[in-house]
Amino acid sequence: MKTFMLLQSLTTGNTVAESVEPIQEVEVSILDLILEGSSGIGGGAVMISLALMSLAAIYLFFERTMAIRKAEKVSPDFMDKIRDYIGQGSFDSARNLCQESNTPMARMLDKGISRIGKDLKDISVSIENIGKLEIYNLEKNLSSLGTIASAAPMLGFLGTVLGMVQVFMDMEQVGTVSVEHISSGTKQAMITTIAGLVVGIIAYMAYNNLVSKVSKVIHKMESTTIEFIDILEEPVA
Repeated sequence: MKTFMLLQSLTTGNTVAESVEPIQEVEVSILDLILEGSSGIGGGAVMISLALMSLAAIYLFFERTMAIRKAEKVSPDFMDKIRDYIGQGSFDSARNLCQESNTPMARMLDKGISRIGKDLKDISVSIENIGKLEIYNLEKNLSSLGTIASAAPMLGFLGTVLGMVQVFMDMEQVGTVSVEHISSGTKQAMITTIAGLVVGIIAYMAYNNLVSKVSKVIHKMESTTIEFIDILEEPVA
């Protein structure tokens, strides 16, 4: 009796094993995911908005990178030449050198040299005012990049919520709940969140990179200003 039950259980186990189909791997391309995420309520609008935001982030990053790189280009002997010209009383030559350099530091010194002869405090204030304008120009559009970094994930989440609403509306119309239908609709809804996070993370990294570069330029501007004031305070030989 025990032998019969054992043979029966083995036979049943083999039958169940044969009836189970092997799991097939499903390969999905990025283009397919984007197309799926573009369907449903607001899916297309959200994905298009994220695409535009990503393009804007790329443009802002490269535009600001080039501007900051240009602002950093200062000749190593720039301040030495300024010191020599000021020591010789050749203020026009010093201003011409600043205008040829055409950098934030040079424009600040050009304003300071034009004020030589006045009180040292007035010179410092005029340089500081030009410095504020230069910093504003360096930080231009950085806030837009920061906004993209913050808004892209939220926009992607909005697309997911709208997609889930579409899933429930379809279920309500059909009247039956299908696991296949729920999984397919949920996948489409989650794609916008993935896209939003990708755009937001890249924009956030680009924003922090630019902020650090601007901080370095500002530090150079401050050190250059201090060195210039020290040159003016040097005793005349």
